[in-house]
Amino acid sequence: MRQSPGRVRDAIATFFEGQSGDARIKDIIREVDDKIGGVSPSSIRSYLCNNTPGTFRRTGRGCYELSTNDFIAASIEHQRMEPAFICEDTKLYKSDCFSWLRGRQENSIHAVVTDPPYGLVEYSKKEQEKLRKGQGGVWRIPPSFDGHQRSPLPRFTTLTPNDHDNMSVFFLRWAKEIKRVLVPGAHIMVASNPLLCQLVAAALAAGGLEARGTIVRQVMTMRGGDRPKNAHIEFSDVSVMPRSMWEPWLLFRKPLEGRVQDNLRKWKTGGLRRPSDERPFGDVIKSHPTRVAERKIAQHPSLKPQAFLRQVVHAILPLGEGVVLDTFAGSGSTLAAAKAVGYESIGVEMDPEYIKVAKSAITKLSELEI
Repeated sequence: MRQSPGRVRDAIATFFEGQSGDARIKDIIREVDDKIGGVSPSSIRSYLCNNTPGTFRRTGRGCYELSTNDFIAASIEHQRMEPAFICEDTKLYKSDCFSWLRGRQENSIHAVVTDPPYGLVEYSKKEQEKLRKGQGGVWRIPPSFDGHQRSPLPRFTTLTPNDHDNMSVFFLRWAKEIKRVLVPGAHIMVASNPLLCQLVAAALAAGGLEARGTIVRQVMTMRGGDRPKNAHIEFSDVSVMPRSMWEPWLLFRKPLEGRVQDNLRKWKTGGLRRPSDERPFGDVIKSHPTRVAERKIAQHPSLKPQAFLRQVVHAILPLGEGVVLDTFAGSGSTLAAAKAVGYESIGVEMDPEYIKVAKSAITKLSELEI
């Protein structure tokens, strides 16, 4: 039976999970065949070559390893780290998320709320430098409107099949590391994009996490709705894509130990906290673009509003007890939301510029009235 490219990709990535370095192509072929079968050696060789550089890196004749660029792989060695910022029950670490997760004990985190780089490439060093210089690149710099400068938006329609493969490998590895550090029954909430959420969801499920639904952040954005470029007059009644009016936040859970009530008693996890006795937590949340006041405090291109974040962070710990983790902390808005609702939280961020912003922004954001 001929295997799909996706299964081949995941089998190769899983093999490298157990490697501390590179591997010979004949060993990769043997392990992939043992795992899924039905894959010709030439298909595996082609897959490795076609995704180098990017997902894989050639280290020598017939030898490969997972790529070590900014977002595809982490440092193998974990160094003991001190937080870059501490304020009461809030800690922020400057680190690659994979390195930090490897050094964390099993069953030590009770929930994850995170807003990752949707397509990975938009937060690479190259694209961030372009963004900060106002040069665009992957980022679309919208024109000012009604006297207001619109925030830049990453263009996910520019991603290539290779970019999609890199995403799948990245989030599969992330899911496996996250699962290890989470207690049973812990929930994971991951911000995504309508064009990419299926790739992220598939990777999280392949990593052993249970799908529990999607939280719909109902918000109007500047994405989509445009007429065909350079043919807008000829096709004035046509939109290339629908105007985006929502943002998916994928909801997953680490498998339970026993029933939900058993898990709640032992691990304090397994469900979602209700906003009140009369009302359960719902999967559609009306929202608005982030307020100017918040953007002045925390300058980040993907800043989410406190009004929304506080609702989802409040829900993520069913008994209000435990540690909330954000592995892509950015300017610290999720940590600020956790601080505002009285939760202990940990953030991990690798960009030194955003670390600087977060140090001053977390407390200020947490004290805002919403």
